Amino acid sequence: MSLYHQTLQLLKKEILIEYRAKYAFNGVLLYVVSTVFVCYIAFSLSQGFEQSQGYTIVWNVLFWIIMLFAAVNAIAKSFLIENRGRMLYYYTITSARAVILSKTIYNSLLMLLLTLLTMVVYLIFFNNTIGDVVYYFIAVLLGSISFSTVFTMISAIASKAGNNSGLMAVLSFPVIIPLIIILIKLSKNAMDGIDHSFSYGHITMLCGINVIVVATSLLLFPYLWRD
Repeated sequence: MSLYHQTLQLLKKEILIEYRAKYAFNGVLLYVVSTVFVCYIAFSLSQGFEQSQGYTIVWNVLFWIIMLFAAVNAIAKSFLIENRGRMLYYYTITSARAVILSKTIYNSLLMLLLTLLTMVVYLIFFNNTIGDVVYYFIAVLLGSISFSTVFTMISAIASKAGNNSGLMAVLSFPVIIPLIIILIKLSKNAMDGIDHSFSYGHITMLCGINVIVVATSLLLFPYLWRD
């Protein structure tokens, strides 16, 4: 069976398991809605804050903080929850690259769905201050995919190191911090309605990070797979 068909079958399996259990989706959705509501209550108690100059910055940063922790809860455990018996079964019927690709694609789809739902909830509770909706959506799209690729790779590494959650924090920190900075800058440009030419560099860097992380996963995971 080719890599494409193996990846497709594993992706269907991931979607079917999530559809039946809905553990990751429901848990993260509850976290997102409750966090946004708590922030809304906090902002409502600060009279006049929504009309202040710092509201746009806080609006944007708060959104990415919520999405970061949502990604951690939804994606970081994607490999950690796989038991040894199931991984041994995968080893006998499929390739390592198909496993990591299917996990990455599934986590990207899950993160995109959660991000869109978060945006809807966010805009219901807070005033819309986005100047360029199209470019903000591009930033959200790239951010969701970036979180998925990074945390999927790190989860795969940590799962082969005794499911060490501390290792995940150490490995993800150097990648996530620059990623968050780029996303905040790109989305801030979109909120201010700045000319698109100022955002091309940020978009290129985000696409480059995604390509590098996926390529690294495809090269590294087969060696971890043999352990």
